[in-house]
Amino acid sequence: MHTTKKQVLIKFILLLCILLGYFAYLSWKFDVGTGGLVVLLTWSFFVLCTPIADAGFLLDFPLRLLFGIRMFVSEIVVWGIAISISAVGLLFARDAFQKTMITSLLEKILTTPYPYWGIIVLSGVGTFLSIRFGDELMDVVEHRDRILHHKHGFTHTVIVYGGILLLIIVGYHHLLASLGITGVVL
Repeated sequence: MHTTKKQVLIKFILLLCILLGYFAYLSWKFDVGTGGLVVLLTWSFFVLCTPIADAGFLLDFPLRLLFGIRMFVSEIVVWGIAISISAVGLLFARDAFQKTMITSLLEKILTTPYPYWGIIVLSGVGTFLSIRFGDELMDVVEHRDRILHHKHGFTHTVIVYGGILLLIIVGYHHLLASLGITGVVL
């Protein structure tokens, strides 16, 4: 196995251990079912409510390196799963949202379309732009589509993506401040 793939696999296993440790803690604090649901809702929060691909990236990058699946495609699946988990939680286990600060914040965002769905929209745009940029960067590193990047100007793409991401982060911080959350660093 290539050294880079081995490092990615080790990091993925370590992050999975952290997730399992969080599950064990919540299961001890509440019960196994509630702990599992709160872990899933917490993961869903990080997918849906952060403008950079973080929770989904735990899957996207290893899948890209190990199996060649484009991160953009796997992130679409990740978002579908996160939306489904959140919807099922809202419909069938609403009380689970009150177990942690993050999950109660997720409930407030999900149940208040204006203005808080803006957090989800900004997070989606930011996430998919960063994932698309990551895919393009991986293509350049792997020397795929090299002519395309030289023809259309990879530097121009970086500047445009960076500008859009900066606007997203400013809007995101404004919405977080309206929730009473300040001092968040991405």
